[in-house]
Amino acid sequence: MKKVLIVGSGFTGATIARLLAEENVKVKIIDERKHIGGNSYDERDEKTGINVHVYGPHIFHTDNEDVWQFVNKYGKFEPYTTRLKANAKGRIYSLPVNLHTINQYYNSALSPTEAKKLIAEKGDQTITEPKSFEEQALKFVGEDLYKTFFYGYPKKQWGMNPTEIPASVLKRLPVRFNYDDNYFFHKFQGIPRDGYTPLFENLLDHPNIEFELGTKVNRDDIEHLINAENYDHVFFSGAIDHFYDYKFGMLEYRTLKFEKFYSEDDYQGCVVMSYCDEDVPFTRITEHKYFSPWEEHTGSVLYKEYSSKCTKDDIPYYPVRLVSGNDIWNQYEAKSKQEKNITFIGRLATYRYLDMDVCIKEAIECAQVYIKNNIK
Repeated sequence: MKKVLIVGSGFTGATIARLLAEENVKVKIIDERKHIGGNSYDERDEKTGINVHVYGPHIFHTDNEDVWQFVNKYGKFEPYTTRLKANAKGRIYSLPVNLHTINQYYNSALSPTEAKKLIAEKGDQTITEPKSFEEQALKFVGEDLYKTFFYGYPKKQWGMNPTEIPASVLKRLPVRFNYDDNYFFHKFQGIPRDGYTPLFENLLDHPNIEFELGTKVNRDDIEHLINAENYDHVFFSGAIDHFYDYKFGMLEYRTLKFEKFYSEDDYQGCVVMSYCDEDVPFTRITEHKYFSPWEEHTGSVLYKEYSSKCTKDDIPYYPVRLVSGNDIWNQYEAKSKQEKNITFIGRLATYRYLDMDVCIKEAIECAQVYIKNNIK
């Protein structure tokens, strides 16, 4: 029987674990946290009973039917449409920027055609190949909407000037010339009815899977485990710079801090309110009861979200990829390719921003390759 060690129990590690376990591979999962599920972990708030997304909002959305069918085997998903709002200069707007937002901002009643013409006129057409977030925004929407919605927020989220942020970041923030305010555009969108944590419990409920939680490991630790317990392969989904004990330096990440507070009643009327103004220290407020509209609760629990530079003692959330590139990452990537019997996979090990569905898709493909080459 093959023995495999997996570091990390988020969607990447958990998916690989399940697929290998079903092929009669003995799997051990190690996670530095004292719970499974990675950043998708949720739990019931003791005071209100509301299910809280502990590490920030997680709405599942995908166009990949195989991924959708996979997660639905382990938890019942309720359809969920994500509608966000923005607080900018003392007014509330619809997000993402759509026809309603444009008419709100310009105090107008433009048709889609008229709005397209207006935004085209506002956009900076001298920018042909945007290289930064700022250039992309100015080209798309012009200075008015850029300064209102796209200037202060990314400065807070990324801790840098929009001229330093890659243009690719803004590609995830579309402008729509209709009244569609569904934040995502994917075919399948939902949230597990009972929460993500029960889904992970079902996903990892297999006699060939065992856990060791609350344990942080680097390359030396893993090498010792391989020799002591005879693992045939390691799938590492943790932070690659920690794996190499920061040999080339620490990769730059943003971390998040959450300030919890309660309201006796509905606080903001939506699941997430983004605060676009630079002088507001937090980026957004999440009202968790809106993740489970099929439940009824008295009172409300909310998180104010603050973004800051990540240290070794913090939880890394978003990789900071500068326009000028990242020499530190290039060194880690080259080093990782020299390893034998170790696969680096997932957002932290490959230093990428990955949605949940992409993590699962890549994990499925990774597991299939291992099964094909080593089992069947």
